[in-house]
Amino acid sequence: MQPWLSSGESKVLRRLLLAIALVGGVPAGDGFMSELAGSKAAFADDDDDGGSSAGSGSRGGDRSVGPRRALGGNFLRGLQKRIAPRQQRRATVRRPAPPPALSTRAADEIVAAGLTVDEADALPAAGFIVIERASLQFAGSEIVKLHFPPDATIDATRDRIHAIAPGADVDFNHYFRPGQDSVDCDANHCVAPNLVGWPLVGTAPPSCGGAMTIGLIDTAINPDHAAFAGDRVEVIRLSGGDLPESGRQHGTAVAALLVGSAGSAAPGLLPAAKLVAVDAFHRGARQDDRSEAYDLVRAIDLLAGRKVDVINMSLSGPPNTVLEQLVRKAGSEVALVAAAGNQGPKAEPAYPAAYAEVFAVTAVDSRKQAYRRAGRGEHIDLAAPGVEVWTAASVSGGRPKTGTSFAAPFVTAAAALAKSSGMNTVSKIHEALASAAEDLGEPGKDPVFGWGLLNARALCETPASRP
Repeated sequence: MQPWLSSGESKVLRRLLLAIALVGGVPAGDGFMSELAGSKAAFADDDDDGGSSAGSGSRGGDRSVGPRRALGGNFLRGLQKRIAPRQQRRATVRRPAPPPALSTRAADEIVAAGLTVDEADALPAAGFIVIERASLQFAGSEIVKLHFPPDATIDATRDRIHAIAPGADVDFNHYFRPGQDSVDCDANHCVAPNLVGWPLVGTAPPSCGGAMTIGLIDTAINPDHAAFAGDRVEVIRLSGGDLPESGRQHGTAVAALLVGSAGSAAPGLLPAAKLVAVDAFHRGARQDDRSEAYDLVRAIDLLAGRKVDVINMSLSGPPNTVLEQLVRKAGSEVALVAAAGNQGPKAEPAYPAAYAEVFAVTAVDSRKQAYRRAGRGEHIDLAAPGVEVWTAASVSGGRPKTGTSFAAPFVTAAAALAKSSGMNTVSKIHEALASAAEDLGEPGKDPVFGWGLLNARALCETPASRP
């Protein structure tokens, strides 16, 4: 059978294919290139037919001997495989698994409050293991932290306690946490006080901003920061040395927003006010700062007993029966302010902000737009600057902070100003702040901004100048 190409035509075609292969990037030492160049070396079989090296006996022995089909099927397939663009394998991107969610409560603990001394004394005899116990001076009752057996239910345990103390409030020992983001900041972003018309130091009438005492429940703070010069900050740690100290970043930042010295790198809203800061937090096993319901209740009771003008709680957690009962009692006598939380607009309401007796504060940016991670709901009362807010860093100097934690101090400071100017009940303070707010979003109170953006411009007007 005669070949379909003459010897001369075959050489021309081989040279043409050799040029194409070189342009296609086939290495010069490749067996296929040797074949195109006319060398006598055997080329490997592209079909996996069980053959091995040349001379193995497959398909009739050594392929370097005998007539060669220069343009046979194997030859063309080899050409296609070598000069065709190779498909790049898509790299498998493995995203790291998200860390497990932080626990919402102590696994084997419950809290009971509203007990008399005798009722608390009777708990061990009834089989309860008392982990810790304290007297609530403001509430006028005892609070106990109890071991919660793993095979028990909260309802059954509550019934056992009620058999001893019918008026006790019982719940899990839930955790409450601060929340914040850190962002870059420049002169165009750090305009939070101006956004709400905050009165500048020295411009307010003497009747405004008098002797005020603000209560703060937060993480540890750095009392040696230059922002706290002048011995105006009292720090009380509830847990003593039994638990690891919480971080100082959050507490220092919130405290400086409230009472930072006017001449420091982080001036506060009320630089002349006194601050009683209760560190109710400790560092958890996951390196998270947490406050137990047991400690949060004790902190509120302590500050209410000290008769502070307002209490700032830049923290959030789940609902808790024991906490709710004390909030109801304290909220009638002292203004309570809490952050709305940073779990996102679709999250469940965060507490204590969602309790009716608490001023629930959300955050906005410098354009008066809602902070994207702020909680929402019918419980939201007011909005305040909470994005890129300049305040104290944990060691020295200042830095910007973001979160509803940093919006709450604006409302806290405003409530203190309102009280100092003559609004001596919580209801009057609430009414004044709500009616003066700049309406944002839907008309009237809405789930995003509440009554609107805090407006501090009228807080320091003299009584005669008010309409």
